[in-house]
Amino acid sequence: MGITVQNITGNTAMVIWPRMASCADSFYSVMYHPNWNSVLSSYSRKSFQKEERVPASRSSFVVENLTPLTTYILCVTCQSASPSSDQCQVFNTLEQDPASASTTKKELALGIWLASSLLLLIIAAILLYGCLHLLCRARREQSQGHAGASQREAHDLEDPSRQSQVLQDREERQPDGIQLATIIENPAVCREPGQPVSSSREQVPAAGQCPTVSWEP
Repeated sequence: MGITVQNITGNTAMVIWPRMASCADSFYSVMYHPNWNSVLSSYSRKSFQKEERVPASRSSFVVENLTPLTTYILCVTCQSASPSSDQCQVFNTLEQDPASASTTKKELALGIWLASSLLLLIIAAILLYGCLHLLCRARREQSQGHAGASQREAHDLEDPSRQSQVLQDREERQPDGIQLATIIENPAVCREPGQPVSSSREQVPAAGQCPTVSWEP
């Protein structure tokens, strides 16, 4: 058949073959395998690592993803028939192109950088969400605490039995140890000084009399 392999690099090679009349309505099989010496016992299709199907209208094919500095055996047959020796060619790949290796390293580094950046963004978003959630929760609890204290104080002021205790608490908080005696009563019920209880007793203040407010240091 007489196939040729040209344009060989570290990772690619182009194979060219003459057209076969028997493949006019079918396809070509391009088979290749590295380290042919280990499978030199036969040309069976099962011995080949890779196989590509090429349309019958073509007579060339570029083999890719080869390993640099490696010996390959490449065969071209009609359809999926087992190849013969005249349908095969042995070739050696070259060293990897420095520019190609540099490009590959750059692409790998770029991929790692993008993955790391995405991971950092996800972590930062999670931490920010957690901080905002804790802050909102603390503010909500603080607001509820203030509201509860205000409600309790208002309830104590509305309850007469609690007024004296509230006033006493306020007196104890006065500066310089000054105690204020404050009596809250309705001024409308204040009346004139006391009426005589009996001829043998002294006059006492009647109910509703406005008491005297005394200041004690």
